[in-house]
Amino acid sequence: MTRKYLIAGNWKMHTTPTESRTLAAAIAEKNIFLKPPPSVQTLICPPYTSIYTALEAVSGSGVQIGAQDCHSEAKGAFTGEIAPNMVKASGCSHVILGHSERRQYFGETNAMLNKKIRAALAEGLIPIYCVGETLIERQQEQTVGVVRSQLVDGLKDISLQTASQLVIAYEPVWAIGTGLAATAEQAQEVHAAIRSFLAEILGDISADILILYGGSLKPENADEILSKPDVNGGLIGGASLQADSFAAIIAAACKLAVS
Repeated sequence: MTRKYLIAGNWKMHTTPTESRTLAAAIAEKNIFLKPPPSVQTLICPPYTSIYTALEAVSGSGVQIGAQDCHSEAKGAFTGEIAPNMVKASGCSHVILGHSERRQYFGETNAMLNKKIRAALAEGLIPIYCVGETLIERQQEQTVGVVRSQLVDGLKDISLQTASQLVIAYEPVWAIGTGLAATAEQAQEVHAAIRSFLAEILGDISADILILYGGSLKPENADEILSKPDVNGGLIGGASLQADSFAAIIAAACKLAVS
C-alpha cells in the first residue's frame, strides 16, 4: 500500500520577498530533481508579503503554497487581518490554523479556531489544524486529554466530503524551537490517538486524513519518525528555511512512500 505524505514548511516571520524568492526557487529546484511521486506533496508557507513571489518562484515545480493563518470573517473592519478568500485568491492551497504560537501569543482558543476552520473550508482552502500539549501538560500526563479537547472543540459541527479537505498537525509544544523532539514512539502514540479521536468526530473518512508531526522534524530524525504508521509527514519550521535540509526530509518521505 502506498503511503501518503505532506512535507510542509512553515517559514514563520522569516524572509523578505526577495529572500523568499531565493529560498522558494532553491526548494523548487530540489523538488524537481527529487521527482516526488503523487503520494508525496510539498508545501511551503511563507509570510503573507512573500506569497506572490514564492508562488512565482515555484511555478512548474509541484511545490504548493500555503498561508500561516487567516481570519474567520470574509471581510470587515479587522485591521491587519487576512480573509480566507484573500488567501485563496493569492494562490494558496492550504492555511495553517491553531499553531501553538498563535494559541500562546495571540490567545487563540479552540472555539475561535473552529470558526476559522469552517471559514477556510468554505473558501476551498485546506486547513492544517494544529494540536498539541505543553511540557507541563505532558509531565502531568494530560497529553491525550488536551489533544482530544482541541480536536473535539476545533472540529465541532464540521463535515468533510473527502479526507483531502483537512490536515492535522501534532505539535508537542515543548519540542518547537527548543531543539528537542519527541521520540518516534512518542509521536506515533499521539498520532494513533489523534486518528482514533478523528474517527469519533468525523467517522470512517478519518482513516485517510493526513496527520503531520510538527516538533523539530529534521533530516536526522526524519526517517525514523516518518516511518511510523500514523505519521503522514511534517510541519517543519527551522529545517524548512534551508533548502538542503528541507529537501532531505522530502527525500525521506519519497523513499518511504514507495518502499
